[in-house]
Amino acid sequence: MPLWVFLFMILTLSSGSHCSLPPSLPLRMRRYADAIFTNSYRKVLGQLSTRKLLQDIMSRQQGERNQEQGARVRLGRQVDGVWAEQKQMALESVLVALLQKHSRNSQG
Repeated sequence: MPLWVFLFMILTLSSGSHCSLPPSLPLRMRRYADAIFTNSYRKVLGQLSTRKLLQDIMSRQQGERNQEQGARVRLGRQVDGVWAEQKQMALESVLVALLQKHSRNSQG
């Protein structure tokens, strides 16, 4: 049952002239009307809680995706930092070797 139908039923039943069933109706009819209303109300509440649960699950999944992307970015930065350090150390060792070779050649 759509939510607007449920709200329309509530507004209709809560108006002053329809608030209570006429006393001429038998007790069985009143109970039947109450059961129909209660059933419809429970269905709407179930749909609302299901929708909220689904939205919560979807927002959690989106949050997890964002965290994974953030972790990938951080990991990428760490890898870039390690790579830069290794490259710098390699360049320094090459320069030291060249300087040592140059100093040996000039001495000997």
